[in-house]
Amino acid sequence: MSQEQLREDDAPQPEAGDAGHGASDQDPAADAGDPLAALRAELEDERKRADASTLGWQRERADFSNARKRFERDLLTSRFNAKVDTLRALLPVLDDFERATENLPAVEDGNEELQVWLEGMEAIRRKLLKALADAGVQPLDPLGEPFDPNLHEALGHDSDTDMESGLVSATLQKGYICGDRVLRPALVRVAG
Repeated sequence: MSQEQLREDDAPQPEAGDAGHGASDQDPAADAGDPLAALRAELEDERKRADASTLGWQRERADFSNARKRFERDLLTSRFNAKVDTLRALLPVLDDFERATENLPAVEDGNEELQVWLEGMEAIRRKLLKALADAGVQPLDPLGEPFDPNLHEALGHDSDTDMESGLVSATLQKGYICGDRVLRPALVRVAG
């Protein structure tokens, strides 16, 4: 082999992608384009992963917010139900006070102790009524009003009354409501 042939054999051979280009003919942007394209593809993949993570985080945040709202709503509902149950338990006590005050015996002038005791019982009844009113309880005494099966419970018909048919002719027991919840329907008789 000659010296010239050895030099040609030792010279760097062009790679497959650079066929036809000499060392001085190479485009610097072409060498930089491949790594840049790879970085762009990697960046796009990372953006997709970040978007997926953000979307998952947003869903979890919305789920948490909805769960918190549902918990608060359920808490308010259970508090209101407990309040309603307590108020229902007090209604028979109020009924007893109402009956007792309707049937008070006549007090003799000389019996001051009995008069003071009766006034005390009346004060307790008023205090109970005020506490119920402060809690939002309203009495239902529908005498003369149209019968409403949502608020009243009919125990019978009065055919010998001069009231218009379908009106409440007598209230046998007051009903009570709290907000839009019926604590106890009024027991009534209806004109028929």
